[in-house]
Order: sequence, then structure tokens, then C-alpha cells
Amino acid sequence: MHPNDRRYSKEHEWVMLEPDGRALVGITHYAQDHLGDVVYLDLPSPGAKLAQFQKLGEVESVKAVSDLFSPIAGLVTEVNQVLVNRPELVNQDPYGQGWMVRLASVNRDDLRHLMTAPQYEEYLSKLE
Repeated sequence: MHPNDRRYSKEHEWVMLEPDGRALVGITHYAQDHLGDVVYLDLPSPGAKLAQFQKLGEVESVKAVSDLFSPIAGLVTEVNQVLVNRPELVNQDPYGQGWMVRLASVNRDDLRHLMTAPQYEEYLSKLE
């Protein structure tokens, strides 16, 4: 259910390392499902430096406004601009077109504080 090529946080964000050493960040299917329809995202500007688990923005849904946290430290190099006009992609494709930010200068040591897909699925089973 959750892609094996990512690591997951307890706050339901994911990170996927790219071959060039950068990383994509987004929220999990579980998070988008519990948020309901996403209507707006407030994301950082390129150039922002993020520490691991630092607030990176907010997601507004029909149910609530929730904080987003960076699962890994890095420098924001790109924000998914498609989400400005199509925030529903977070719901429709959270692991693909619904990615939120791309980070460079990532700290790979941060991955040890995150869960693999099987660990995340076990974590979710304890929440319900």
C-alpha cells in the first residue's frame, strides 16, 4: 500500500531520495484520507533551509488546517507549483503528482529516524 522506495514519519509525511541526491517530500495516503479534500497549501519558498521535523508549511482541507513537517533536513530547491491550482492532487496522487517540495543538501543520517514502509504500516495498525 505504501511505496517501499520512501521513508515515513510519525506525522505521516514521506521522503523519497532521488538518484541525484535530492529528495521529494509529501504526505501519505493515510494523512490525505484523514484530512479530507485538500483545498490550499502554504509551502516554503525555494531557498528555505529546513531542519528535520521542522514545520515546512500548512495544508488546508475541508475539515481543518494542519501543519506539515519536513521528515528530513535540507534546502528547498523546488515547490510543486502544480498544487497551487490543483491542490486536489494531494488527495488523488499523494505519492506521485501530489509531492510538495524538493530538497537538496539533504542529511541522509536523518533517514534512521524514519520508518520503512513495513514499519509505517505496523505503526498505522496500532493507531486504529
